[in-house]
Amino acid sequence: MAIEVKIPAVGESITSGVVSAWQKKSGEFVNEGETLFTLETDKVSTEIVAEKAGVLETKVPEGQEVKIGEVVAVIDDSKQRLEEKKAEKPPEKKKEPVEKKREPEAVEKTVEEREKKPPPEEEKPLSPAVRHIVEEEKLEPEKIPGTGRSGRLTKADVLAAVEERGDADLSAVASAKADGRFIRKKMSPLRRKIAQQLVMAQHTAAILTTFNECDMSAVQELRGKAQEEFTKKNGVKLGLMSFFIKASVEALKAVPAVNGRIEDDDFIQNNFYDIGVAVGTERGLVVPVVRDADKKSFANLERDIADYAARAREGKLKVEDLQGGTFTITNGGVYGSLFATPILNPPQSGILGMHKIMPRPVAVDAKVEVRPMMYLALSYDHRAIDGKEAVTFLIKVKECIEDPKKLPLDF
Repeated sequence: MAIEVKIPAVGESITSGVVSAWQKKSGEFVNEGETLFTLETDKVSTEIVAEKAGVLETKVPEGQEVKIGEVVAVIDDSKQRLEEKKAEKPPEKKKEPVEKKREPEAVEKTVEEREKKPPPEEEKPLSPAVRHIVEEEKLEPEKIPGTGRSGRLTKADVLAAVEERGDADLSAVASAKADGRFIRKKMSPLRRKIAQQLVMAQHTAAILTTFNECDMSAVQELRGKAQEEFTKKNGVKLGLMSFFIKASVEALKAVPAVNGRIEDDDFIQNNFYDIGVAVGTERGLVVPVVRDADKKSFANLERDIADYAARAREGKLKVEDLQGGTFTITNGGVYGSLFATPILNPPQSGILGMHKIMPRPVAVDAKVEVRPMMYLALSYDHRAIDGKEAVTFLIKVKECIEDPKKLPLDF
């Protein structure tokens, strides 16, 4: 019987997606639970698996946009029994050929020829994540040096290959533009959604940004002292983001208006603290949400952040991971940004921008000292938040970072 493979409903408000990469080819036998293809939507990338075992017949090519509920393939499970019978049937024993006696000289020559001729290199299997990138980026895995066990390719190996190829492509594009030519490429659903969200945020909110700077000396010193024990105890490193999440929660408690949103003619005040943490991926920026951040320890925050970052880069985030945040933190400093104005993540009313830590001369007790400084930026919806509230919020964050003892240090 032929079983239809349909595009499943992957989240509220998502009506379509793109079949970005088939993991199995038409005509191949697939097992139940095996990944068939990757569906890229305007929010997340999802791996669609086979509900039954059988022979796959694809109906749409890679790169085609499909609607929710659309049939993209069929699996003929009647051929499953045939495959099982073949597997159950014991292989026939082959008669071993009678080896003829060779003259000593011939034997020596054969051994010598074997030594000269290297054995064919075994094809090394690819992990699902690596195979997805190789197929999506149309890479040649045999030409990429592997750094994993037994020379196998890791995700870092193929991403490095993509980046190297990207540098070459950029130079080629530059020369093409110089000749008056251009390259047209369709935007991915995620990139289109990001563009729509950014424009919508600018058109529907009165965005204003206030700035400050904070001395990172105390946090750096504390991390240096606690890092070894923290990592040994919890299995994750003590990063900067957990400090800023904790500081933001304290600031949101002090200035509740920043933790709300406007809905029609109403202002909704949130009494919970679900903090979105922006994560950059190859496909664009996504903002998974750390739930109940006020109730979590530093270790739990760092585990959540590490898990989200890994799943975001592998395209395994779920729609619900991205929904319901009350406030967002974005760190442009990891890319070297010194100063920027973040754009709101609708329908939220506030977003905190972190930046690169730079040694700068500052006045400390009437003396000039070089300290590790970071610029902070709070963009907010001026319709819901007054300037005084925004400045008070940012100063509270600054105070908590410069004096971490004001935070619940539950290491």
